[in-house]
Amino acid sequence: MLGKTAGEVLIELLIEWGVDHIYGMPGDSINSIMEPLRKAKDKIRFIQVRHEEAGALAAAAYAKLTGKLGVCMAIAGPGAIHLLNGLYDAKLDRAPVLAITGQVETDLLGTDYFQEVNLERMFDDVAVYNQRIMSAEQLPAVVNQAIRSAYAKKGVAVLTIPDDIPRFEVKREARRTSSLFARPQILPQAADLLQAVRILEQARKPVILAGRGAREASQPLIEFAEKIAAPIVLTLPGKGTIPDEHPLCLGGLGLIGTKPAYDAMREADTLVMVGTSFPFTGFLPEGARTIHIDTDPAQIGKRYPVDAGLAGDARHTLNWLTRELPGRTDRSFLARCQREMKQWWKKMDREEAQSDVPIKPQRVIRALQQVVQDDAVLSVDVGNVTVWMARHFRMTRQQMVISSWLATLGCGLPGAIAGKIAYPGKQVIAVCGDGGFAMLMSDFVTAVKYQLPIVVVVLNNHKIAMIKFEQEVMGNVEFATDLHNPNFARFADICGGVGFRVEKPEELLPALQQAVSEKKPCIVDVLVDAREAPMPAKVTFAQAAGYAKHLLKELFEEGRPEVPVP
Repeated sequence: MLGKTAGEVLIELLIEWGVDHIYGMPGDSINSIMEPLRKAKDKIRFIQVRHEEAGALAAAAYAKLTGKLGVCMAIAGPGAIHLLNGLYDAKLDRAPVLAITGQVETDLLGTDYFQEVNLERMFDDVAVYNQRIMSAEQLPAVVNQAIRSAYAKKGVAVLTIPDDIPRFEVKREARRTSSLFARPQILPQAADLLQAVRILEQARKPVILAGRGAREASQPLIEFAEKIAAPIVLTLPGKGTIPDEHPLCLGGLGLIGTKPAYDAMREADTLVMVGTSFPFTGFLPEGARTIHIDTDPAQIGKRYPVDAGLAGDARHTLNWLTRELPGRTDRSFLARCQREMKQWWKKMDREEAQSDVPIKPQRVIRALQQVVQDDAVLSVDVGNVTVWMARHFRMTRQQMVISSWLATLGCGLPGAIAGKIAYPGKQVIAVCGDGGFAMLMSDFVTAVKYQLPIVVVVLNNHKIAMIKFEQEVMGNVEFATDLHNPNFARFADICGGVGFRVEKPEELLPALQQAVSEKKPCIVDVLVDAREAPMPAKVTFAQAAGYAKHLLKELFEEGRPEVPVP
């Protein structure tokens, strides 16, 4: 460390922590970091994005997919501001991310200098650790503390570095600390476990709601569910925790969920929540006794009343409960849920088989299912496309990354870039709507530049379709939801990738098969039916009333009532 500049020490510490790439754009206030980064390019890659937001979203997606630190970098002022959306995505989905931002030189701070922004104040809400580096000697300990905090608190750490600091030599008085995070094993209190056992022994209609926190406990979850004869409902971030067509799985919950899951929750007398702080509590049972398992005690009982809170790791907690509980002999509730789920899949099959023109979005998901490999990475954007993927794609062992809590449009492409960098040997597919893809489509050239053979499937209906549906449910005529799109397939070709334009159902599967066999980034631009509304699995009276009101408005104001295909 002695005799080296602070910039060189920064890069060395990142490498010590296992960081092998950074997303960002070079610029004036980080040039003193870029030079030591250039010298270490064999150990740590700089992925030059075309927009800092894409870099932050990619860093967040990388952290969600791997559990490892995602890192992004930007200049002071505009570059740092652009990072915010992706950093909030990481914050809300509890992903460990480090953001390194430049700043004006120390002797210029507070003078309203060119591109000077109060970054500490700006990042204060998004960050679990937010520090400006004030000397070369301070830097080593603060870098370690920032990364340790990002891991320990599952959030965003921000380091703001004035441009002169990285050029200074780190002197002898620099504090030395460790580039180490010790991961804890968290087990619930014995009294809480025994309370959970008592509740489960009395359960007659138990249902499990599993979220992202259960992903690493798939087999213990299945064994526990078998023991208590409970169906498993998955949150959207938890999709893929167990295969969608597993006999115990009832699919998702809420507006993007399944009717069997909705009905099971209505009947449940006992609810076991595993690794989720599900926000849409209107879909949870009324009056059911509830057990909540989570490593973060602050999440337990946060949104829904619980009778037993188990602050512990899902794998160890579920294993303990499975060992201690007697097996349930009455499996009639589970069997009825399973029969309903079989009927649900038949209904989905009928929807996916439609051969209409424009193409039904469900038909796209069925074709995609036929080309996606068992261990693929799927990056799903926000909007109607989220509904179609959540409801129709049958996951087996694939990984899916989304913006679940922030639900920011534009996350699909950066997520796929991160997925291919994280898992270069795996098939990586982004599934986007036209609105989400167009937000950050410039970074398709990033995939081309770094030879990342991803496939981007764009469901193109020339609409912000989910907002159209929301406006209509409110009883309003749709307004400002039309999109003027380019030909995304030609855009792919111009960028140096490969583009496919699909307008008929029979063109769909061949285009996808060709795209996944290409060695270049591809865009499959599929023209889909804008009239296809993502109707909830269970339509409430209020939604039906709102939609009826919308139809009357269209009839009297526009003279053209338009009814979506049910």
